[in-house]
Amino acid sequence: MFTAQNDSAPADGVIVGPGDDAAVLVGSGPVVVSTDALVDGQHFRLDWSTPRQVGAKAVVANAADVMSMGARVTGFVVSLTCPDRTPTTTLVGVRDGMREAAARYGAQVVGGDLTAGDQLVIAVTAIGAMDDRAPVRLSTPVAGDVLAVSGPLGGSAAGLALLLAGVDDFADLVAAHCVPRPHLQLALAAAESGVHAMTDISDGLSSELRTMARMSGLSLRVDPAAIPVPPDLAAAAVELGVDPVRWAVAGGEDHELLAAFAPGELPTGWTAIGSVHAAESGPSVVVSGLDVSDLDSGWRTF
Repeated sequence: MFTAQNDSAPADGVIVGPGDDAAVLVGSGPVVVSTDALVDGQHFRLDWSTPRQVGAKAVVANAADVMSMGARVTGFVVSLTCPDRTPTTTLVGVRDGMREAAARYGAQVVGGDLTAGDQLVIAVTAIGAMDDRAPVRLSTPVAGDVLAVSGPLGGSAAGLALLLAGVDDFADLVAAHCVPRPHLQLALAAAESGVHAMTDISDGLSSELRTMARMSGLSLRVDPAAIPVPPDLAAAAVELGVDPVRWAVAGGEDHELLAAFAPGELPTGWTAIGSVHAAESGPSVVVSGLDVSDLDSGWRTF
């Protein structure tokens, strides 16, 4: 399944890919490694998503973690557990979705394992190379910095809400939940431009802001009106009777990037949403008009 060779040429940095006992990657400097698992019923549902979409989503989540460090993705390793009754077409779909998503980032699924278990679990490890760059941490914004995001927020949370409500409209929002398409290509340009701090928005903007504030000891201020959102978000919010700002601020799994740049150094493609300040009485996050402490923190594992 994942250890079988495929017909595509090896990606840059891959010496030995699928088919041998282990993959061999080129390495001459720091290596970035991140892992994440998707569990059927917890992170996805096969009555909502196709197997191909599930495979792609697993790769995107891990690519975002590696690329938010300013690294170039070099490969993915997959461990898939599934019940013995799982159709082969489901497994092939997951595999193909992973391969297609990996190719978008110039990488490959270089190996993996398949085993039987009680439910479908997809664990992916992403590997990246820093090349000649220093890793970009989420804990190093500087007072005076501009806070910015790489793309629209709230689409995944809205898509999930629509699926739960059984609403058939707003296909783009549903797709944003089933297969996020974050603008991760902006990560390397940001790293090369001297971005001060960066992280991916997997658990929701409010959650990532709180983490950045706590780890940096600074105060972060955000204007919710400045946050970019998908075109249909407001209409979907009216349909469901919810506040769309909460999807944008507290919704998780968009996997866009949050970064802090020096004033005047915002690269093309980024949208400024706030600023970084010295903390007067401890780290804090202020979202104009919203009490962040009352917002759901986005994705929660437990």
